[in-house]
Amino acid sequence: MERGHRGGAHSSTAAVQATNDDAATSKLSCVNKGYIKDDYVHLFVRKQIRRAPIINRGYYARWAVLRKLLLQFLNTQTDERKQILCLGAGFDTTYFQLLDEGIPPHLYVELDFKEVTSKKAAIIEHYSQLREKLGPDASISREKGEVASSNYMLLPIDIRDVQKLDDMIKITQLDPSLPTFIIAECVLIYLDPASTRSIAGWAASKFSTAIFFLYEQINPDDAFGEQMIKNLESRGCALLGINATPTLVSKERLFIDQGWQRSVAWDMLRIYDEFIDIEERRRIERLELFDEFEEWHMMQEHYCVAYGINDHKGLFDNFGFSKD
Repeated sequence: MERGHRGGAHSSTAAVQATNDDAATSKLSCVNKGYIKDDYVHLFVRKQIRRAPIINRGYYARWAVLRKLLLQFLNTQTDERKQILCLGAGFDTTYFQLLDEGIPPHLYVELDFKEVTSKKAAIIEHYSQLREKLGPDASISREKGEVASSNYMLLPIDIRDVQKLDDMIKITQLDPSLPTFIIAECVLIYLDPASTRSIAGWAASKFSTAIFFLYEQINPDDAFGEQMIKNLESRGCALLGINATPTLVSKERLFIDQGWQRSVAWDMLRIYDEFIDIEERRRIERLELFDEFEEWHMMQEHYCVAYGINDHKGLFDNFGFSKD
């Protein structure tokens, strides 16, 4: 099944879904080396693989920036309940971690292809340490790829279908008026640009007080970027959207053009140097021998975080990266 074309490139749904397995394997490698804490990711990985130090550090940076922004959102001073919507959630375990930390949102909704949600539902059903956290009233269907509980929902949805996203709001009882954090990690970049624009526009029109977090690739036109794209295309994972938003400025414009009030984009090298806490950086830099500095700089300059903000209630004045 093809998801679209970029030049002569095509993107296979199965191949893109396989990037989910790669992400879980990389996360477990980070956990095993002490970069991050995650008591659940090992349940989703069939074969443990030790990643190279540069991969571990890069995945740590990805995890750390999302976590820091997510905690900023959850700690925003308001009496209102908060909710999180994860697009292309894969085998992410954030909900279970937040539950352990005593800071889960009122509602956590995950969406992905049925092939992925069916596997995730089966794993949640199989392991009591996951299943029991959802409470006695939870319903799990591996056949439908669905999990439903009072605070967590997993649904099979092709997010390119905006009508199905509308239906999802009704099914999950997401409240568009509540503060909402939307996550899309290496998801929209695999879609055709029209689909990405429609998803960003849909979210802007639905959620008046929200953060839309993107983590994805940039800078396709230099030698490193061209090789990055070739490597992904060889696996059937073409970055169909990268030429539409190849720069930090164009990532910001994506949000503004689709109706978000403001937006910010930084590359991961700047985020690692300026946003991730210095004590945390010192801690993880002692974990492994590391001498790939030139490649590290290039790699991190080809990934970014961008976020759009709608702030109807004035909650997010101080949210996000430093304004300095």
